[in-house]
Amino acid sequence: MEKEESLVDTIKTIVYAVLIAVFIRTFMFEPFKIPSGSMYSTLHVGDFLFVSKYTYGYSKYSLPFGIPLFDGRIWAGEPSRGDVVVFRNPQDNKKDFIKRVIGLPGDKIKLEKGRLYINGEIVEREQIEDFVLRDEYGNVERYRQYIETLPGGKKHKILEISDYEDYDNVPEFTVPDGNYFMMGDNRDRSDDSRVNVGFVPFENLVGKARILFFSYDSTDGHWYELWNLPRKIRWSRMFDKIQ
Repeated sequence: MEKEESLVDTIKTIVYAVLIAVFIRTFMFEPFKIPSGSMYSTLHVGDFLFVSKYTYGYSKYSLPFGIPLFDGRIWAGEPSRGDVVVFRNPQDNKKDFIKRVIGLPGDKIKLEKGRLYINGEIVEREQIEDFVLRDEYGNVERYRQYIETLPGGKKHKILEISDYEDYDNVPEFTVPDGNYFMMGDNRDRSDDSRVNVGFVPFENLVGKARILFFSYDSTDGHWYELWNLPRKIRWSRMFDKIQ
């Protein structure tokens, strides 16, 4: 009898733990892993971060498996220019992307020779030290690095290979109502609103990127070399706030 009661208590504990985890992931914070280099140098491949789900309210994409319980957003809060956000790719509504909000509804956006213009004004940038990447084979990639200041004063780092890449010239357009224009900080290595993503509907926003909780350099050695794990962890990036 005591064994049966103990088993029932264990099952209850597991069920409660699962329900609490689902609640936190759905309504509060969701973990997200950075799979590509489109947000260098702000976010690195192998970064793990928490996304706050409550910041912009909730849509069907806030729910597990995108269950369509309702249309639009509830308890909505609009993103600010410069926010780093996770959103569902509007081209298939399946894959999560992470980019920076550059254009708000009604904004006029243009790129000319690598320079960003918002509402007719050039966005200031200040060149700083180069950003250097080294892959697992020791090959080095060097990028020009700038501090960009968006309208409103938000500052963040961006990378440029040059000002003459494929998507460094984009004719002026207006961001439609209820949509946002997203760009990666690694400007010449980002599939974003300039390329295949297009405008991102408000409904597709999942949450705001808040803080790194873990970071792991997967290019440094092989995955099975467990003895190198402490060396592969980027201790300096742990618990960094995402700007």
